[in-house]
Amino acid sequence: MGINKIISVDNLSFKYNNKAVFENVSINIFQNKLTFILGENGSGKSTFIKLLVGLLDVTEGNIFLKNKEIKNYSFIEKSKIIGLLKQSHKSVFPFNVVDVVLTGLTNKIKLFPTKKDYQLAYETLEKVGISYLSEKNYCELSGGEQQLVMITRLIAQDSEIFILDEPTAHLDLCFQSKLLSLLKSLLSEGKTIISVVHDPNLAFIYGDDFLFVDNKKVFRVENGTEPWNENFIKSIYKSSFKQIDYLGKKLIIPDFN
Repeated sequence: MGINKIISVDNLSFKYNNKAVFENVSINIFQNKLTFILGENGSGKSTFIKLLVGLLDVTEGNIFLKNKEIKNYSFIEKSKIIGLLKQSHKSVFPFNVVDVVLTGLTNKIKLFPTKKDYQLAYETLEKVGISYLSEKNYCELSGGEQQLVMITRLIAQDSEIFILDEPTAHLDLCFQSKLLSLLKSLLSEGKTIISVVHDPNLAFIYGDDFLFVDNKKVFRVENGTEPWNENFIKSIYKSSFKQIDYLGKKLIIPDFN
């Protein structure tokens, strides 16, 4: 069976305040993979995913979602295909956690949430491992707990594609591992997951595919080069690294010599 592209970026250029952020980017993102987007702070990773979901309009070129231009989807159509986790979220209303999760079902709830909707919300909280938070006030949670609630909300939305901007932000090491294992398991349900992440090693442990953002481009490593190659990583992060072996893969650590 061939690998199907689910998002296709065709000759994309984007300017912000007349400053070029991306120039002539063409790249495909493939179905049913966990794809990580990596690069330095300020390289444009978050901007790229905003373009992917249509929150920003391209200056030139096109983005196709399932072979249809992203700009030709209605909001409701797009929300059934793509679920987005933004980098930060603030609620000014004192909702209980389960009610926050229910807001992820707005494209399915006709008027008021049903018993079935609540059951789905509770089941998803259990799936993420935070059912103990279900009746707590969202505004009173820690940053890490709020992040887990918003991830639960995203999963409950049950879109075909999940796009996440720094999902491990505010999470401790244990919950980072649990979350990425959960995201990986969603592939078996037919999901496609695209995520920005700061830590390349988390990406290399859990990821299937890797996109790099640098110098106004989005690209993969060249054929024959591994994404954890020392020289390649140095070119992306502008610092020296060493490789270490880990379960048949390579991780990178700073080279202080």
